[in-house]
Amino acid sequence: MKKRMTRLNRLAGALIIFSGGLLLSGCAQFGAIPSGQYLELVQASPNYNADIGGFVNRNPGIMDNVGDDVSFWDDPFGRERPNFIFNCNQTSPNAPMPEERTQDFTDFLESASTIKFIWLGHSSILLSIEGKTVLIDPVFSDYASPVPLIVRRFQPPVIKIDDLPKIDYIVISHDHYDHLDMETIKHFTDRDVKFILPLGVGAHLRRWGIAASKMIELDWWEEADLGGAGPGSLSFVATPAQHFSGRTGISSKMETLWASWVIKSPTRRMFFSGDSGYDTHYKSIGERLGPFDLVFMDSGQYNERWRAVHNMPHDVITGFMELRGNYLVPVHWGMFDMSLHNWFDPPSKISKLAKQNNINLITPRLGAIIRLEDPPLFDEWWREVK
Repeated sequence: MKKRMTRLNRLAGALIIFSGGLLLSGCAQFGAIPSGQYLELVQASPNYNADIGGFVNRNPGIMDNVGDDVSFWDDPFGRERPNFIFNCNQTSPNAPMPEERTQDFTDFLESASTIKFIWLGHSSILLSIEGKTVLIDPVFSDYASPVPLIVRRFQPPVIKIDDLPKIDYIVISHDHYDHLDMETIKHFTDRDVKFILPLGVGAHLRRWGIAASKMIELDWWEEADLGGAGPGSLSFVATPAQHFSGRTGISSKMETLWASWVIKSPTRRMFFSGDSGYDTHYKSIGERLGPFDLVFMDSGQYNERWRAVHNMPHDVITGFMELRGNYLVPVHWGMFDMSLHNWFDPPSKISKLAKQNNINLITPRLGAIIRLEDPPLFDEWWREVK
C-alpha cells in the first residue's frame, strides 16, 4: 500500500506541475505550429483535413475510439486491469542495464557499402551508412516531457551528447517529447547538420533557433536525394505511419505530420517505423521500397487500448514480414516508463515470436556497435538485469 501511495502522490504532483506548465502557453517546450508559407504547404498536403485543421491517418477515424473500451473509474484499483496508479508489473529495471561505451568512433564511421548502428535506448539511434552519420529521434535530456518528474529516463545516455561524432543528418519521426527533444535539438543550432522532418515539424525547430535552411520537410512518399548519385549519397523517403502528433496534450490538433522513414544508399536500405500501429502501410512500403537490410520497429509502450497507434508484439512480426526485412531491431523500449507492461516484455515476447517465424532478431545492448555483416542475434541481455 505504501508503494501505491507513493506512486499516487508522485502522479498527483506531476499532474499539478504539468497542468501549470500547460497554462504557460508561451512555453518554449511546446514549440510552435506552422504559419505563413509553411502553413500553406501543410494545408496543401493530401494527408491534411481542412475540416478539422489537422493531419489524418489513412483511416481518418482511427483515433476516435483509442482508449474508449474501459474507463479508469470502472476499475480504479487495478484489480482486473492495471493502470498508471495501481500496477503490479515491473515497468522499470531495478538495476542499470548493461552498456558498452564507445570512445573511438573511427571504425564506426567506416561504413562504405554497409550499415553500422548504436542503439541509445528507446527510439534513439546513431547510424553510420555510406560514410555518413545519422541521428534518429535523439533524446539526451533527463525527461521525455515538457516538465520534470514525468517520464524520467532509466539511466544517463550511454554516449554524452558532446562526445558524439560529427553528425551529418538528424531524422525526426514526429513531435512527441520522447522523439523530439528541445534541448537535444538546440545543441545542434550552430552545427553543420541537416534536419530531415515530416511536414510541419520544422515550426518547432524554427522557434528553437534552427535556421530554415538546415531543414528538409517531407510529406508521405516524398524523397530527398542528398549527396549526388555515387558513393556517399543518401536518399531519405518519408513513408506513412499510423499515429498522431502534438505537444500540448488534449489540446493538440495534429497540426504536424508523423512518419516512418526509409534511408537508402547505393547498396543498402533501412526502414525506421517511428511510432505506429499496424495498418496496410507496412505492406505498401515493402512493395514500393523494399526489401530492407535492416528494420527498426516500434515494439514497446504498447497496450491493447492503444493498438491503433502502437504495434502489439504480433503486429511487429507481421509488419516486418510485409516490409520484407532481413534483420529486425525492436525499438521504443528500454529507457522510459510510459506504459503498463513489464519493461522487458517487448524484447522477451518479440524474441519468442521471432524464433517461431525464423526471423533474424537483433536486440543490441546500449552503446554497442552493431555491424550489418556480423550482428549479435537473440542476445537476451535483459535477463541479466535483476
